[in-house]
Amino acid sequence: MHHALIMLAAGIGIPILAALNARLGANIGAPAAAATVLFAVAFTCSAVVASVTGLGGFARLAGQPPHLFLAGALIAFYVLSITWIAPVFGVGNAVLFVLLGQMISSALIDQFGLFGARATGVSPLRLLGLATMALGLVLTQLGRDG
Repeated sequence: MHHALIMLAAGIGIPILAALNARLGANIGAPAAAATVLFAVAFTCSAVVASVTGLGGFARLAGQPPHLFLAGALIAFYVLSITWIAPVFGVGNAVLFVLLGQMISSALIDQFGLFGARATGVSPLRLLGLATMALGLVLTQLGRDG
């Protein structure tokens, strides 16, 4: 249960991150600078946690497949895009499409066991659940201005 609560907290943080960084980018007139500051703060926080939990993993980085480092580019893409897009598209709309993308990619990763994940077939019932969630996400955005 604690894993679910941690991930719930992470999910709660995504729209907050989007709103805060979008506002910072708009306030300073430079979304890329706002994203850079976000990464500097994130790096500092990660470095503190790594120093407390142990630095041994850094020694094993050199032997890892290069494609695993794509995650850094993907988070940079997310932060840069949400910082630029949210002020003009709206945080709710931006996060809606982020969540839809997450649902699609997570189902594909599970279905095919991509990137070393445990393969868990996407059954018709799970597809119905994903479609219901997608519809729910869309419904949360319809008519919100009127």
